[in-house]
Amino acid sequence: MADRISDIWGTRTPHARDTAWPVRVDLHLAEGVAETDVDRWVQSACVLCSNGCGCDIAVKDGRVVGVRGRAEDVVNHGRLGPKGLYGSWQWNGGDRLTRPLVRRDGALVETDWDTAMDLVVRRSRRLLDEVGPLSHGFYTSGQLFLEEYYTLAVIGKAGLGTPHMDGNTRLCTATAAAAMKESFGSDGQPGTYTDVDSCDALFLFGHNMAETQTVLWSRVLDRLHGPDRPLVVAVDPRRTKVAEAAVESGGVHLAPLPGTNQALMNGLVREVVVNGWVNHDYVTAHTLGYADLVATVRPYTPEHVAEICRIDPDDLRRAARIFGTSERVLSTVLQGFYQSHQATAASCQVNNLHLLRGLIGRPGCGVLQMNGQPTAQNTRETGADGDLPGFRNWDNPEHVEQLARLWNVDPLTIPHWAPPTHAMQIWRYAEQGSIRFLWISATNPAVSLPELPRVREVLAREDLFVVVQDGFRTETAEYADVVLPAALWGEKQGTFTNADRTVHLSEKAVEPPGEARSDLDIFLDYARRMDLRDLDGNPLIRWSDPEGAFEAWRECSRGRLCDYTGLSYAKLAGSGGIPWPCDDEHPDGCDRLYADGVFPTHPDVCEDYGHDLLTGATTEPARYQAQRPDGRAFLKAAEYSPPPEQPSADYPFVCTTGRTAYHFHTRTKTGRSRRLRQAAPDPWVELSAGDAAALGVGEGDVVRVESPRGRVEAPARVGRSRDGVVFVPFHYGYWDTDDGRHERAANELTLTEWDPVSKQPLFKVAAVRVTKVSDATGPAPVPPTPDHTPHAEG
Repeated sequence: MADRISDIWGTRTPHARDTAWPVRVDLHLAEGVAETDVDRWVQSACVLCSNGCGCDIAVKDGRVVGVRGRAEDVVNHGRLGPKGLYGSWQWNGGDRLTRPLVRRDGALVETDWDTAMDLVVRRSRRLLDEVGPLSHGFYTSGQLFLEEYYTLAVIGKAGLGTPHMDGNTRLCTATAAAAMKESFGSDGQPGTYTDVDSCDALFLFGHNMAETQTVLWSRVLDRLHGPDRPLVVAVDPRRTKVAEAAVESGGVHLAPLPGTNQALMNGLVREVVVNGWVNHDYVTAHTLGYADLVATVRPYTPEHVAEICRIDPDDLRRAARIFGTSERVLSTVLQGFYQSHQATAASCQVNNLHLLRGLIGRPGCGVLQMNGQPTAQNTRETGADGDLPGFRNWDNPEHVEQLARLWNVDPLTIPHWAPPTHAMQIWRYAEQGSIRFLWISATNPAVSLPELPRVREVLAREDLFVVVQDGFRTETAEYADVVLPAALWGEKQGTFTNADRTVHLSEKAVEPPGEARSDLDIFLDYARRMDLRDLDGNPLIRWSDPEGAFEAWRECSRGRLCDYTGLSYAKLAGSGGIPWPCDDEHPDGCDRLYADGVFPTHPDVCEDYGHDLLTGATTEPARYQAQRPDGRAFLKAAEYSPPPEQPSADYPFVCTTGRTAYHFHTRTKTGRSRRLRQAAPDPWVELSAGDAAALGVGEGDVVRVESPRGRVEAPARVGRSRDGVVFVPFHYGYWDTDDGRHERAANELTLTEWDPVSKQPLFKVAAVRVTKVSDATGPAPVPPTPDHTPHAEG
């Protein structure tokens, strides 16, 4: 098999439009292990990006020895990316957490589970008695299983009654949910990955799919290498492989300055309108807000947009013409929009383009408001992100009553007097001292949150009791009062749902190391020790294993858009993944939503009553009802406004952060895979050729990037960014040595600002300056992908 470090997308299997994507099974086993040596293969799916590729785990002598793609899986047809092949299982080394840790005399020391949990429960009970539920905050992940999220949501909402619950999904996928709520009335991905096989044009808005979702990009490449290939339009300030593919396909690379996406999108919408490409029959029958939208975008001529975004106006015209005249268009959206200024407003304009042309609900026609994590969809469905479970509306009393009846609790216990507390506000409350108990599960905020100097100060507060639940002793765990060792993928059972709503079952392959426990078992133990009960005095949590939790969730989802009632562990076992809704009407799942043009916007059904996209002000229920949406989608509009931090004489560049194909988030897992660690061992700073020349910086020279908040030092890589833009990968944490702390985390630079609607932080718009520190002592740490060829080499 080819080396998938240097060839991250694998062998091409070209195919024509409207034909099935060919199967290609990828396999990687530990050195010295042959397929015939494997004792058994255990069904699962990869958890190292949001694609959710089906795979089988190889087990020999009670340990994981490899992985292979599942040929029958609807998501990947047997393929796996480099993280799936080399990072999904090779982190099982000697540095796993195997026993609980507690802080004594300033140091973390090993202890037993009873001692650790007794400490957690005593502090929790004391704060509940003395202060109340608002003293408690929960910050979770996009890495757990559905069953674990739902259990946590019930504990927090029905047991403790705290609104302070969110996940690191706020950092990556909150805008996806917000944009769908604003446009369609509810979260829920309209499109499916199979739309790649049928589209005539593919628009990628802030989505470097070639590195963030390598298997999905291989699907695109197979269309581009086949007959009747689609035109590609890429919106990205960097010249990525996606951008190059756009140009090679006859499409367009639009490289707006970070923070100007809304101006660009208003310009695209205007061009579709003024050129007569609107499907007025569809707009009249299925949408609201057309007149306001047209009035808002009228000033955004190509020349005006070009001035704001610093792009060629003819490129904007060309991109709009492709969208306006192609028969079938698929759009994908990710962090270049979600983590930037006016995130929800810009993402809603993508929805608007499809609604204006009626390109939704048909093969090749759809929107993929992508996720950044494999189980982010489940945090949103189950309410572990703070929303109410089952896409219910916190401002709708009947929805709250439904949950109260389901859980047999007083409706007043369920927090619904105000919007759920988003992650950035949770951290602010902890900083201010009102949250005094913070439980962090399966995430590493000491590296992933913006403005890290501030985050470290919050974690170190004497009056904040921090519980960290993880498989490894992360940077965040070093600040904890209690560390709970958690089982990881392959060591527990559960289900999870990927970005296009496909549900997979992941079976337990091996035992977790030492005394590590599944996250579900830890949450169940906490509920039991806290003696959480319903109105009849029975235990609030009535399940004791993953399948029981899944059955409870099925009932919670009944009748909602994310209906799981037609799914079961037995049905998922051996399947190639099944997309929800799966119910009596859709017994085998449903690939696409809204084929009938009916959207979940009715006041009795919708998940949210909407917001002003500029200010974030909520729409009152009466005002929402007065619009009489009744199944019609919203064409939401907003003017462009400048980002909160812009280049200046002191800080003349815009810094944007992002990913490499070889690492996932803060490298908690992938940094422990030898192959992936060697491929991308250290961070770098990416500059345009013009900016590098002006600064006197050559390839591999060490540079310092400084913002008003912090700094990063790393070797320079020249040639992939546009002028005025600096790129730094965000995966790398700080590094403490005997001679001090080495600042290499991109989030030393980023600012504590967030989108007014989605509350997603703005990682893409920090103003910085760049200074050369020293000459190169060797080549820059260039990952061996085609996307990272140094400028000097062409």
